[in-house]
Amino acid sequence: MAALARDAYAIYVERIGRPPAPMEADYGAVVGDSESWVAEDDSGLVGLLVLRPGRDHLLLDNVAVRPDRQGRGVSSLLLAKAEDRARELALPEVRLYTNVAMTENIGYYRRHGYVLTHGGSSDGFRRAHFTLKVQ
Repeated sequence: MAALARDAYAIYVERIGRPPAPMEADYGAVVGDSESWVAEDDSGLVGLLVLRPGRDHLLLDNVAVRPDRQGRGVSSLLLAKAEDRARELALPEVRLYTNVAMTENIGYYRRHGYVLTHGGSSDGFRRAHFTLKVQ
């Protein structure tokens, strides 16, 4: 998972001026304290999803796809998994945030029904926060 995250987020280092948080995460700890899902194909691990259930929402903490597998629907499948988990846990919404420098992600989440709720800074990163209501 760590290698996949490093590969997936590498294109953003120059834009942000430092490695995005998922590149430096301790994935041993992530697996221990969150719901972690992976997508695989014949080539091995192609995507990852990290979810953190809260009292009133499901936080989509990380979704990443190996660069050579992007554009093939893996991320859409992982987003659908997050929505399914929110329903299974009877949580009314999925929340996520992304770095504002990851402009592709902002449009991508909007196209998948996520609504920008606010911006802000945390841990030295400028972030855009999104919510998706689930039925």
